[in-house]
Amino acid sequence: MADLSHHRGDLAGHPDVSEMQARYERVLGGRDVVLVDGPVFLVGLYCAASPWIVHYATSQPALLTHNLILGIAIALLAVGFTVTPERMYGLSGAMCAMGVWMIIAPWIVGTHPDAGVIWNNIAIGGLTFLLGAMCIGAAAKSRRTT
Repeated sequence: MADLSHHRGDLAGHPDVSEMQARYERVLGGRDVVLVDGPVFLVGLYCAASPWIVHYATSQPALLTHNLILGIAIALLAVGFTVTPERMYGLSGAMCAMGVWMIIAPWIVGTHPDAGVIWNNIAIGGLTFLLGAMCIGAAAKSRRTT
């Protein structure tokens, strides 16, 4: 009877080892900030829902629309970072600009914002800016290594 047992061992002798290694590196390439994708998505969701969470949906209707649209945009950026990171990390600078805009938006878009609205947007904007800066750093690092 033939020996059908499979021996577990090193793949060094496999004829396709170099091709498998190159494919593995391509699949994982550009994923230096995989831990940032989730927080960016959560910040976007919170930004979109914040008018109802902080209870300013009726007192600041313009800011409600503003935060809803920007929250959806941030969440879509996170989805893009996850699906095609090598193409989307170029938009990390735009995410930083969105963070700065979120910080100043209560005074420009809103009408007489109270402290809760101001601090809410400062927190969202600061996190968005920070996460965008982390994505910029990871994209720069991956460009240097390739």
